[in-house]
Amino acid sequence: MSESGDISRLIGDLSADLKPVRRLAPPWLRALYWLAAVLGLALVLIAIRIVFNWSGASEVDPYVMPGAIASGVTAALAAFAAFELSLPDRSNAWALLPLPAFAVWVAINGLGCVASLANPAAQSGMPQFFSCLAIILALSIPLSVATIVMVRRARPLRPLPVAILGGLAASAAGATLLLLVHPHDSAVLDLCSHALAVIVVVGINALIGGRLFVPANNFRRRA
Repeated sequence: MSESGDISRLIGDLSADLKPVRRLAPPWLRALYWLAAVLGLALVLIAIRIVFNWSGASEVDPYVMPGAIASGVTAALAAFAAFELSLPDRSNAWALLPLPAFAVWVAINGLGCVASLANPAAQSGMPQFFSCLAIILALSIPLSVATIVMVRRARPLRPLPVAILGGLAASAAGATLLLLVHPHDSAVLDLCSHALAVIVVVGINALIGGRLFVPANNFRRRA
């Protein structure tokens, strides 16, 4: 009886300070929340265009708009895959979800790059390269933070793939939103700036996001 009483008291002590856990929203709903944040950022950029009375470029590269659509689809699918993969019972195959859209994005940009080589007037300089890179990085930062905050509460058991998918989602969304405030062509330097921005954002997310996710999974015994 004494041992049974000790166990009962131990259970009571352990459960005394427990707080109810708020259930996570399903991945599709969290992805919609994230896309709402992207839409909100797009509205801010549109407001900036209106305030500064910017009407955009007079001529639009025919490859830019399809590329922007492909990058937008990549962002949406990568975000959804990140939220799915953050749950422990989901298959690793979710990591492959954004790859077809990403391949289409790369293919369209590649075709635009080849086409621009035949038009020397379409080639941009280093200022255009750095401005594209800076804007995409600036747009990707708040979206990366939103992804990390939303995913961290799920305590993913596969932190690195989730962080990479989150970085891909943020950088692809940034490349899509770029068209709202910064007209560009499918020139070599423009596309190089896009590629570098994706690599940098994915790398930072993998480095920072992955480390932020890991502590949530280190259930260590108290000394």
